[in-house]
Amino acid sequence: MQLKYTIFGESHGPGIGVVIENLPSGIPVDMDFILSEMRRRQAKKGGLSTSRIEGDIPEIISGVFEGRTTGTPLCAMIRNENTRSGDYTRTKDLARPSHADYTGKVRYGGFNDYRGGGHFSGRLTAPMVFAGAVAKLWLKEKGIRVGGHVLQIGDVRDEPFDLTNPQPEQFDTIAARTLPTISEEAGEKMQAVIQQARMDLTSVGGIIQIAVTGMPVGIGSPDRESLEGIIARNVFAVPAVKGLEFGLGFGFGSAYGHEVNDAMRMEGDKVVTTTNYNGGILGGISNGMPIVFQAAVKPTPSISREQQTVNMATGENAPLTIQGRHDPCILSRATVVLEAATALSVMEALLDA
Repeated sequence: MQLKYTIFGESHGPGIGVVIENLPSGIPVDMDFILSEMRRRQAKKGGLSTSRIEGDIPEIISGVFEGRTTGTPLCAMIRNENTRSGDYTRTKDLARPSHADYTGKVRYGGFNDYRGGGHFSGRLTAPMVFAGAVAKLWLKEKGIRVGGHVLQIGDVRDEPFDLTNPQPEQFDTIAARTLPTISEEAGEKMQAVIQQARMDLTSVGGIIQIAVTGMPVGIGSPDRESLEGIIARNVFAVPAVKGLEFGLGFGFGSAYGHEVNDAMRMEGDKVVTTTNYNGGILGGISNGMPIVFQAAVKPTPSISREQQTVNMATGENAPLTIQGRHDPCILSRATVVLEAATALSVMEALLDA
């Protein structure tokens, strides 16, 4: 049966959480590891992100007994403890540009919770990180690792992963940094870009690169359940993601075949490729090379400059100045979220193989 997860709750409700169905039984639920993953998503100090600091301690309601999954639905809840709903009362009828206020109101007939974006808030990525941490624990037992780093913020770029041989040991070093980059120098420059955006009353976007090592060959299918499709479905569940490319991605559009075909060779009894421009997937199926992709993350829509919008109650044009606590850049927190989405995708594909 297909691995399924359902995220519930709203940004300013009592709590948020996730129900994971069809998990294998016996997965060791290492809470120290899970809490370390949750901390990676928490708001960063020093002006890099929102001042809304939540404890993000998952409370496991069901599906775990004596430290291991039971195979029944795993439900975990995270309490919301630091809400300021009054920040949203004054502007509840003003659709925030690039937010889901307007689309959510139309889709749900005006009954959606508008406070902090409700169910559309980035706050809802916390339960995804919990679910992804459980998936990572299962994958680790199979020798599969998922890691990521901030490849770009503004016009500052980090070193990319080695497409053919990303180092799993490097993942832990990157994850321990305030801004998860390979190059510490690039990370410092990116932090300066974030601070400048904050002082300019705006926000800045970037690109996150994800790698999966230890992936076996033959996982996925050539149809709607292609490995790229499964990953895309979960990655695009993160509201801020607006673009996705595997391996060389859009670089293929200006390349010639002889430049970017991944030549094949034997390495002992294993087939490998000398390059990995296709990002470890061919025909929707893993080829045994590392899976590598990049995701574009848009600037946080909530900025402190005056913007033009519409009043959804009166149908009139209106100015909007957003108040409250918002991230000038979410890249420092989003890397672990995309790792989680990837881990859940790979686990789903493996369980369906």
